[in-house]
Amino acid sequence: MTETTVQPRMPSPVARAALLAYLLLIVYASWFPFSGWQNQGLSPLIFLEHTAMPRYWTKFDAIINVVGYMPFGALVVYALYPRLRGVAAFVIAAACGVLVSGTMEAVQTYLPSRVSSNLDFYTNAAGAAVGALFGTLSATALLDGSPLYRLRQRWFVQHTSQGLVLMALWPLAQIYPQGFLFGHGQLLPILSDWLSELLDTSIDLVELVRPGAELTVEQYWLSETIITACGMVGAGLTLLCLMRKHAPRAGLLIGLAGAAIVVKSLATALLFSPENAFVWITPGAQGGFLIGAIMLAGLAFAPHMAQRRLAALTLLLSLLIVNTTPVNPYFLSTLQGWVQGKFLNFNGAAQFLSLLWPFFALWFLLLPSHKLNRP
Repeated sequence: MTETTVQPRMPSPVARAALLAYLLLIVYASWFPFSGWQNQGLSPLIFLEHTAMPRYWTKFDAIINVVGYMPFGALVVYALYPRLRGVAAFVIAAACGVLVSGTMEAVQTYLPSRVSSNLDFYTNAAGAAVGALFGTLSATALLDGSPLYRLRQRWFVQHTSQGLVLMALWPLAQIYPQGFLFGHGQLLPILSDWLSELLDTSIDLVELVRPGAELTVEQYWLSETIITACGMVGAGLTLLCLMRKHAPRAGLLIGLAGAAIVVKSLATALLFSPENAFVWITPGAQGGFLIGAIMLAGLAFAPHMAQRRLAALTLLLSLLIVNTTPVNPYFLSTLQGWVQGKFLNFNGAAQFLSLLWPFFALWFLLLPSHKLNRP
């Protein structure tokens, strides 16, 4: 008679990394645009003093608030598992939803461009509670030997939880309108606006870095080709760094690129108009995408160390060019038709991803865990 060994249930690093990433998105979306901070003489808890609902609100706002906090509640439960389960995990996750939502509303009293609301607080807290309930009911099925968990163990190396969350966010980073396909990390224009407001004078960091930076059509085309290729190769090689040798590399790379293209098209159609869904397919984007695909095909079976170094190099090159290339006038005219409206908070989170994704990727590529050999 043989004894069966029951492996102890282990916490999910992926869930904890995803929870941290989602919390950062909530903070950015709630406090966007991070300007005009001042004490308006109001109590930070004034939103709790009002018993009546706000005068201006819509069902759309309420639904978005509930849906937006549901993943947060579920991720808190998953992050606590298996140390805390059942009712205890649900209560803590729901309480975290109340605490985070209340903090976001309280800080908004110091932002003149934002209005703290008891409705936002209640709906956000309710969304976290609904998500916590779903997480409580699904934690065992999703985290204890589920097919998804077995695929993760079979295809990806250990110590890649942050990387998996990072790669899942890359397609979502395409939502925010960008001047170049896969042109993430364009910080200089944002920093220019912040410094101009802080110093009360017009400052253009792009002009300071690259004086007289007026480019011809051919130069814009070349810049977009390089940016697209480098952004695609950087993301693809980062994904390859996570894979075991027998993982379906081609299929996963195609899936990543396909998800990014689908999200980009849907976001463009939603934020602008359906007929503009593919307006981003320019000659430069097409050339860069083709070059990126060829490079990834050739580097798919390169040594792990080479993939990691080339991923960092291409991301750095993309950051350099995207921050020193003036915004295309055609792109600026396209933005005139962008009415953010109800999606203001959502667009803030999308901008956060677009700006900081390459920097998070570079941080991840420098982690010492990459020195481990891939079986």
